[in-house]
Amino acid sequence: MKPLAERIVIRQGDLTEMDTDAIVNAANNDLVLGAGVAGAIRRKGGEQIQRECDAIGSIPVGYAAITTGGKLKARFVIHAASMQLGGKTSASSLRNSTAHSLRIANDRGLKSIAFPAVGTGIAGFPLKECAEIMVREAVQHLRGETSIETVYFVLFDEAAEGIFKRVWNKILAEPVSDAAGAKGA
Repeated sequence: MKPLAERIVIRQGDLTEMDTDAIVNAANNDLVLGAGVAGAIRRKGGEQIQRECDAIGSIPVGYAAITTGGKLKARFVIHAASMQLGGKTSASSLRNSTAHSLRIANDRGLKSIAFPAVGTGIAGFPLKECAEIMVREAVQHLRGETSIETVYFVLFDEAAEGIFKRVWNKILAEPVSDAAGAKGA
């Protein structure tokens, strides 16, 4: 197994172009693929993904659900519900939906997963706090028994990529017990 420092990859790009086992949708709990990341996934992946979401129905905020990837390169889309439709993302719902997404990927035996900066678009969650929460959840997950070999964070622009990379470098510099146990920003 690769060292932890090589198992988290942060880059700027188009999440919908990732050739990973799964990509993560910044979802609402009704699994309606509207604007932002969800809208891009629907446009590129096709209506099949929305139909599968409709069949699942509403899920609790802080949870996640999985569908196929439709026409995307990714085999699956994991829908991380960090907010209600039209609502805001909280630190707790982001932490829980990220952890649940990772558990779903592991339960399916997936080896690679790509996340956007969940909740930072229309849900208005602060980018730096998002990076702290999501990267720490990924680290905690990867330190346990898991099928996941690589977690990607695919950010929309250079500024977001820089924030995630700074947070990741800070976490890498921490003693192992701190990085594994810390839960917030």
